[in-house]
Amino acid sequence: MLTMNSEAAQAALPFDRLIATLREHFTSTCEVPLRHVHDIASPGGGKITSLIMPAWLPGRYYGVKIVNIAPGNAAVGLPGLHSAYLLFDARTGVPLAQIDGDQITTRRTVAASALAASYLARADARHLLVVGAGAVAALLPEAYRTVRPIERVTVWARRAEEALALAERWRQQGFDASATTDLPAACGEADVVSCATLATEPVVRGAWLAPGSHLDLIGSFTPAMREADDVCFEDARVFVDTEEALQKSGDLIGPLSRGVLRADDVRGTLTTLCKGMATGRKTPTERTVFKSVGTALEDLAAAVQVFEAARG
Repeated sequence: MLTMNSEAAQAALPFDRLIATLREHFTSTCEVPLRHVHDIASPGGGKITSLIMPAWLPGRYYGVKIVNIAPGNAAVGLPGLHSAYLLFDARTGVPLAQIDGDQITTRRTVAASALAASYLARADARHLLVVGAGAVAALLPEAYRTVRPIERVTVWARRAEEALALAERWRQQGFDASATTDLPAACGEADVVSCATLATEPVVRGAWLAPGSHLDLIGSFTPAMREADDVCFEDARVFVDTEEALQKSGDLIGPLSRGVLRADDVRGTLTTLCKGMATGRKTPTERTVFKSVGTALEDLAAAVQVFEAARG
């Protein structure tokens, strides 16, 4: 069994190849049962949320990711997400690889957002606003630049010093990047607004968004989490990564319960977009929204890419 550490996984997952791999897998016969979600409490009062996410390509590969989310880790200087991935031969059950799950999770997450944006963001989108400053947020400009001509990147975070540090990091990578403390104004100027937070209350409001903009919602993968207010979904064409998002995300459960959004208002998923069964952006002036909660299909696609790169 191969063991692939963080550096090896990252090197095997460049965004141009990974986005293409995801597009291929979303049109494949990959089977994805519902994830298991477990809250694991600690005696001291904290808890982690553990997700167990299996998927398989019949006759080829079977994989399982375990991802643990600990929002309290920020207080002790640790990332809020840790994960590991196990890949097996789907015919024999033989273990093939253990792969760093954090690289798989972060890189497939932003690649899925970029894949959606290739259908939903305006072709001339040049200004990206990133809301959040974590590991996923840090990768968004690189992934988005693969599918759109991103020239300017703005970042907002609850801790201004984190936004400043991330903007400096992006400048060193060649981006025209800056931090902002005025989130409403930044939303109004951006072509694409991408949120990657662990927020439980709306961070972005629909009244701030410009006509023709694309809103990408990455956080809110549990019913208790939320990044966008109801107005974000009004008069917008809404898409999701999978239909599971309608049951998992507080961003959608709330508007659905209040009648702001109906299930049949969702125009498509990544599968129907990639298969050409759903139409993405129709006009330059319409607003689009993409809500993702993540799917084990994406993890398996990334893990297979890492394994096959290592095998040569």
